[in-house]
Amino acid sequence: ATLQEMSDILESAWQSGGNILIPAFAVGRSQELLYWFAKHYNDWNLGRWKIFLDSPMASKVVEVYDRHEELFDAEDRAVFHGKPSPFRLPNLHYTSDVEESKAINQHKGGCIIIAGSGMCNGGRVLHHLTHNLPRAECHVIFTGYQAPGTLGRALVDRARRVNIHGMSVPVQATIHTVGGLSADSPVKK
Repeated sequence: ATLQEMSDILESAWQSGGNILIPAFAVGRSQELLYWFAKHYNDWNLGRWKIFLDSPMASKVVEVYDRHEELFDAEDRAVFHGKPSPFRLPNLHYTSDVEESKAINQHKGGCIIIAGSGMCNGGRVLHHLTHNLPRAECHVIFTGYQAPGTLGRALVDRARRVNIHGMSVPVQATIHTVGGLSADSPVKK
């Protein structure tokens, strides 16, 4: 059900014409998402999106995973050698500096933005939330637990407004929670 749910969310988001924001931790979750994107690249019609991994730390962790694929089992190695490879998706952009990160928000639609932190309690995701939450055509996908007291939890609990950097930001974007993607990811093995 989780894979179909993700497929449905991606299609709905594409039809609405906005961006998708996925708050994710730099170690583990970001790489899991790229793994699933590669594994279901065609099924989920991901080629039509611009995908941004907006986290210098996550990008460095990707390099480590990429250098040590021998640690994965045969099935996962097949995904890494497949077309496309998780860390070399043809439409994947790694952002390293703050200016590149800010420039992402010039794109008003057609982008999947993976940015930290996973519970929205800091990091580049806050900048993206400020730009995308007020827009009804945008979507935010949470793929992990959101602890009480975090901005992520407030969004999952359907807050109508949230406070980001001292600003009251209206929440018009659609909020999704998708669990279970990590079940057979190589990152968990």
